[in-house]
Amino acid sequence: MRTAARSRFIIGQYGSFDFKKYERDFRTGFFGIEACLFERGEDVELLRREAAASRFSVGIHFPLRPRRGAVRDALFLSEKEEVRREAYEAIGQELEYLRAKELHPAYVLFHYSKPVILDDRVAWSQWRFVDKREYVYEGRYSLDELKIRSRSLFAWLTDKAAAYGFRPILEFDGLSRYVYEDEFLIELLEQYPKIRLCMDTARLYLQERIDCHFDARAVLQKYAKYADLIHLSNLQLDPNNTVLKSRYPALPTQHPGHGWAPIEDYLDIALGSNPQVNIMFEHRSDLVSDKELEACYAWVEQLMLRYL
Repeated sequence: MRTAARSRFIIGQYGSFDFKKYERDFRTGFFGIEACLFERGEDVELLRREAAASRFSVGIHFPLRPRRGAVRDALFLSEKEEVRREAYEAIGQELEYLRAKELHPAYVLFHYSKPVILDDRVAWSQWRFVDKREYVYEGRYSLDELKIRSRSLFAWLTDKAAAYGFRPILEFDGLSRYVYEDEFLIELLEQYPKIRLCMDTARLYLQERIDCHFDARAVLQKYAKYADLIHLSNLQLDPNNTVLKSRYPALPTQHPGHGWAPIEDYLDIALGSNPQVNIMFEHRSDLVSDKELEACYAWVEQLMLRYL
């Protein structure tokens, strides 16, 4: 049973293939590595070779390579047709690159929605955006527009998944009521079952703290059955919602009464709906000791074993 749980663990490599992090964080039997924003082609080759030699899977958090002059995420739901076309072209070029480099990713992950559609009722100053192109307010973006463009996205990604042999995963970013109140996304996920979701525990918690209309547990209950991936890290906020600790490894000693996210509740809901979901440790392991890192893995494994 230990292998069954840890075989769904994933670590992250961002910016480069960091051998020091790999040797410290990775364990034999883990599912694999999620890679993003590799600056050098040499690191892409290192990832390919190590994945082949150690027989682990590769996941890609789009983009694998930095996109010069562009925001990181593909803005495939933009109001502007030219921006949408550029986003689709960028994804297509990346898929060709991944094929040429023989990475054979198990999945390619994209943030959804992008641009993020923000609830006009909420103060979003603590949400991290690099560029104003990354978001639009609900008042300027209708539900009907989102439905039409999302359907086009799902159909296009399904075709590309068949052509290139990967699983498209959409990671929830900031969520508007279009997603947590309406049923259109459920209908699309049912119609296009190759496309799956990723839920980020830190984002869910932060949005619940700053958005009185948002219920993270309800979102997990609604969507966890469609998730292939949980991006797991913890976040600590003070009573004024100022971030005290971010991207921290999840540990059983982190009490919600002290401002930490209720990670055990989140995982219980997700695993109860979907025991086969993978866990990607999107934390900064350098913030803890070797002993604490292993305690993080052991605790998550223990939670997973409740449902295996």
